[in-house]
Amino acid sequence: MTRRSWAVAILGAWAASLGWLVKREFFRPTGTRLAEAALSVPPGAVYYRLDVAGQQVGFASSTIDTQATSIGVTDILVLRIPALGVLHRTAAMSRASLSRTLRLERVDARFDGDLGRFAARSLVAGDTLLTVTLLAGPDSETSHIPLARPIVLPTLLPLRLAFGGELKGGKTYASVVFDPILLAEHPVTVLVAAESTLVVADSAEYDSTALAWVPAHFDTVRAFRIEQREGEGRGGMTTRAWIDAQGHIVRAENPVGFVMERTAFELAYTNFRHRDTTRLIRASAAPGPGDVVATTMLAARAPLPRDTLSVVRVRVRGAAPEALDVGGGRQQLSGDTLVIRREAGAALVARYRLPVRDSSLARWLVPAPLIQSNDPRLQAQARLIIGPEQDGATAVRRLATWMHAHVERRVTAAVPSALQVLEKRVGDCNEHAVLFVALARAAGLPARTVVGLVPVDGRFYYHAWAEVYLGDWVAVDPMLDEVPAGAAHVRFGVGGLARQAELVRLIGRVKLEVL
Repeated sequence: MTRRSWAVAILGAWAASLGWLVKREFFRPTGTRLAEAALSVPPGAVYYRLDVAGQQVGFASSTIDTQATSIGVTDILVLRIPALGVLHRTAAMSRASLSRTLRLERVDARFDGDLGRFAARSLVAGDTLLTVTLLAGPDSETSHIPLARPIVLPTLLPLRLAFGGELKGGKTYASVVFDPILLAEHPVTVLVAAESTLVVADSAEYDSTALAWVPAHFDTVRAFRIEQREGEGRGGMTTRAWIDAQGHIVRAENPVGFVMERTAFELAYTNFRHRDTTRLIRASAAPGPGDVVATTMLAARAPLPRDTLSVVRVRVRGAAPEALDVGGGRQQLSGDTLVIRREAGAALVARYRLPVRDSSLARWLVPAPLIQSNDPRLQAQARLIIGPEQDGATAVRRLATWMHAHVERRVTAAVPSALQVLEKRVGDCNEHAVLFVALARAAGLPARTVVGLVPVDGRFYYHAWAEVYLGDWVAVDPMLDEVPAGAAHVRFGVGGLARQAELVRLIGRVKLEVL
């Protein structure tokens, strides 16, 4: 199992359960009303059980600490997930500091798992600039991200919704959230639905017969249901949560079996810590046909395919296809079947000369965390590869050819930074994707990373590749040297390797069948 794969799990759990959003006007200063409401934010801690497809895979907690001039919010998440016969542990913690008007000032995040250990430190300067420093061993990287609006974090949105007076049935919001662990922004749309009453266990006692903690007392909690849809007009998965008046999530769930449920500490953590994992580990050792395997082909030592297919039809079972972010571009949904067509003909002809200066594509031309396309070393390498060429399609082919010849395909243990891949010239699909995208952007070619699944011997393995804009988005697989990538590449996420997180929600529930 690649170390990156279980960074996917931790990030997926947070993204699935805490990614709530509000409209731009929601983040405008609300003056005295919000300031007075924030003074009533109560300190305390809540605990959660995390399930995927009915099996507990983790534990989470959220703690609020109130002081005279600030509010501190600490979120902890622990996952232990069996895959391919191994139990993988991941832990993450974030500490955010907010003003008494609930404006974010600072957030520190730490990660410890198969990916290794790293920290992300983020500072907000006047709501106009976010400085993110990523620390991984002896290496560090700092990114300066201009902000068009006050920054909002996924873990803080429920708190802001509750104390900003925005929990009102029927309201709809649309905006962008930045996640300091994922190092990425993504658009979301939220609908505040009806208020409900939920029952939660608020204390536990030890049952010596069952050798486990059991509920001792239940409490009823009133909470508003929040429905969130991610994506940029192409559909996306709808996640549902219930938020109480104190800004805490009571329950969160999505269509493919991820559930986050508030409960007593002993039920959420102690039982989980002492669970019998032997059966789960054995069951994960041999995935069946159509199963999603959250590791790369290289890490699993699976044979690398040569995808030359022009059209592929994949039946999706275990979730409504329209609930998944799979439509758009070369992928089209028809009932429960996803039809993927490899780009050909006019789609492979660029409609511009390099460098591209189209403002509508600016997001895919600028540097991003881990994609340092403005670094002189990457820009110099891009010039060496492409030369004076101004045709976008020719530039794409030259980049892919160079990547295939100069970057060794090997599982690594590092955070996939484009600069580090350029220096070391080795990597799995993640490293190939970020370096290709960074070189393309350095040459003025719009490019983005995408993540999804590729079938090998009936199973579907995690894979990352790129898309470049030539007049429309075209899939390119630099690790497999495919321009364009074959139709057997099933895309599940666009725009940053952080979207790997979404794939954990498919494990154990969704099955795919190539028709």
